[in-house]
Amino acid sequence: MSTRGNTQGVVYVHSSPAAVCPHVEWAISGTLGVRAELRWTAQPAAPGSLRAECAWTGEQGTGSKLAAALRAWPMTRFEVTEEPSSGMDGERYCYAPTLGLWRARTSASGDIVVDENQLRAIAASARGGESFAFKVDELLGASWDEALEPYRRAGDGAPVTWLHRVG
Repeated sequence: MSTRGNTQGVVYVHSSPAAVCPHVEWAISGTLGVRAELRWTAQPAAPGSLRAECAWTGEQGTGSKLAAALRAWPMTRFEVTEEPSSGMDGERYCYAPTLGLWRARTSASGDIVVDENQLRAIAASARGGESFAFKVDELLGASWDEALEPYRRAGDGAPVTWLHRVG
């Protein structure tokens, strides 16, 4: 029996080559222990690519496992969120092929959590206001937001599949 609490989140596959979509489903299925049959739709921001979303429930840390499984398909753009749960901050993962994987903790309201040690490290290494601002932007995932935003907008109103981790 697990001592971890349950949580929920969403996987946003913003774009994936059609040939990779079954592999993305298998990665999600293997992580959640339940068959994922996503409803794929065309991704207008990347002609020839498809997009899908699925909400999930599972143990704390499932978001990290999902991001690791999806990262195996480097031409796939995705985001994974994990809601905060008992004693745990939430998490957000973003992946863009040109940038790699980015991770941040999130609060109950969905804001990115930046702790004082992260700010101290940036302040110590910054060599001026512009450098500090750039490093804060990177800490907040600004480059990933910029890279993924066209794919997010193209998915507005797309269907969502609900998945629940077994046992």
